[in-house]
Amino acid sequence: MPIDARVGLRVLVIEDQHDIAANIWDFLERRSHVVDHCADGVSGLARALEGGFDVIVLDLGLPRLDGLDLCRQLRAAGHGVPVLMLTARDTLGDKLRGFGEGADDYMVKPFAMHELEARIRAVHRRVQPVRDTLVLGCLAYDPATMLATREGRTVALTRLQGNILATLLRDAPKVTPHPRLLQLAWGEDGGDIAALHTQVYELRALIDRPFAHAMIQSVRGIGYRLVDLP
Repeated sequence: MPIDARVGLRVLVIEDQHDIAANIWDFLERRSHVVDHCADGVSGLARALEGGFDVIVLDLGLPRLDGLDLCRQLRAAGHGVPVLMLTARDTLGDKLRGFGEGADDYMVKPFAMHELEARIRAVHRRVQPVRDTLVLGCLAYDPATMLATREGRTVALTRLQGNILATLLRDAPKVTPHPRLLQLAWGEDGGDIAALHTQVYELRALIDRPFAHAMIQSVRGIGYRLVDLP
């Protein structure tokens, strides 16, 4: 058995449907994970803010505080723990909203438990931080803290935004093709081109729009590149 499959993770399940939560808990515990559970958004957010989890499995349709609001508040508080959203909503718009609020992956109910565990392990692997700060001219990004700095202004990024910016910084000034960005941001089974464009649009709003010159350039039909200031 691969080493990865024997290492248990600390997983917080925020799900109001008792049967689903119980099935997830039982399955993950049998796979050596340590599981905690909250049945509504308010208690789930409070527990998530305490920290100590490797991954959060988050239902969107929660009582008291829905999953999107919970994820937004979690990211606003500076918590970068990976979030896997669960939902019965299967439209592109719903997925984009989930990614826009800081989710790392998205699964539609019903789902297979083995796939759920595989996704949990995948998002955990993808968020292991690179310690070196990446720099291009006046723009810097620290993957460990998910903070970008440009011309003295610091902004917090979501995990996906940070993955995209880190890739562009490493590749600069070369063009990074869409497939490479999709692979490094979401892995094999994650986002699509529409989700990528949404993330880049929001990233530009944070690190380009407040300044006189744009650093993120779109190469139509191919990808994106990051350029230094003129």
